[in-house]
Amino acid sequence: MADDSTSAFQAGQTGLVVRIPEAEPAVRGWRERLDPSAQAGVPAHITVLFPFLDESRIDALVYSALAEVLGSYQAFDLRFERCGRLPKVLHLVPEPDTQLRQLTKAIVDRWPEAPPYGGRFAEVVPHLTIAQGQEDAALEEIEDDLADRLPFTSHVSSVELMVHDGVKWQERASFALGE
Repeated sequence: MADDSTSAFQAGQTGLVVRIPEAEPAVRGWRERLDPSAQAGVPAHITVLFPFLDESRIDALVYSALAEVLGSYQAFDLRFERCGRLPKVLHLVPEPDTQLRQLTKAIVDRWPEAPPYGGRFAEVVPHLTIAQGQEDAALEEIEDDLADRLPFTSHVSSVELMVHDGVKWQERASFALGE
């Protein structure tokens, strides 16, 4: 979830993600080696919001509000046809990304104290991270490998709340989108 290979996950951190299980066959091996979130137990995903509230702040009212906010958005499909790059990050590009941006905005509007990535970036770009902190040659090798595995589609019908327990990320709750 953290797009910064130097960041260390801390117990009590939370994030909201959309799982993309259809990506696993193509990206699992690369992510397990080159994405710290995969090494910490996070499946192939697109981050909706990280960090979210500290786990100590998440109570029944927060669960209820998340269910209400996220349930007001319809399920949708994403297509992954190509790789993209952010500084030191290789990722898959979800298209269209409008609904993902809307989910992030809705959560941030409800919890403005939890800006995406701690407010480090002017614009949040929805993406599925494959590798971080690698040289261009390594990223080109990964892109070449993935070329034969694209495109694929994914149906997004929920958002998962992930919590870091000090060792691994664990799913705490799943919030259904409207159908």
